Amino acid sequence: MISFQQVSKKFGPNITALEEINLEVGDGEFVFLVGPSGAGKSTLLRLLSRESLPTSGKILVDGIDITTLKNNKVPDYRKKVGFVFQDFKLLEDRTVWENVALSLQVRGNTDLEINKEVERTLKLFEIWDRRSLFPRQLSGGEAQRTAIARAIIGKPSILLADEPTGDLDPQTSWSVLQLLAEINSWGTTVIMATHNKEIVDTHRKRVVTLKNGKILKDHKEGKYEIH
Repeated sequence: MISFQQVSKKFGPNITALEEINLEVGDGEFVFLVGPSGAGKSTLLRLLSRESLPTSGKILVDGIDITTLKNNKVPDYRKKVGFVFQDFKLLEDRTVWENVALSLQVRGNTDLEINKEVERTLKLFEIWDRRSLFPRQLSGGEAQRTAIARAIIGKPSILLADEPTGDLDPQTSWSVLQLLAEINSWGTTVIMATHNKEIVDTHRKRVVTLKNGKILKDHKEGKYEIH
């Protein structure tokens, strides 16, 4: 369970990115975050990944307030959270295999475990035949599949996706969404920020609409509605 309790985030005295956010997300939910640019979607995701801290309020994950975690406990928390970005953020000097393996290497897995799990994951995401290629040699869809594989290989309980289809063509976007839906079917909580109206309207998942740092709407089977 994820619980935002009266969470605000300010940047300096004049910029309020989020204001008194109250939001609960149950285990295994799929939630779309929608809203205009600057609404606070990315800020909310960064707070949940513990990349940033709120100015005020609490963020509980499985009953633990992650805003008060000591620095030496943050790496353990981040093992629960995978993050997928619009611009992939793959390491350009490493192959597909090396990018995905890195997530397990930093966790201290053995070479045998890494080899087995990377092969399984790349085959599952249909990029095994691209394992020796570098990011610059991949299509947008292949790069995003690699990024998702890297985010999910450690079996996080939460997957955050910040505009993962923003730079992709419509057909590739649908492919990526199907992959995220499959990951969600495993029991992983997925929270995705997006501007893609067609995807949101078609999938009819929970939709949380943000505007000016506040939650404007929260519909269980919602559509992309911004007024």
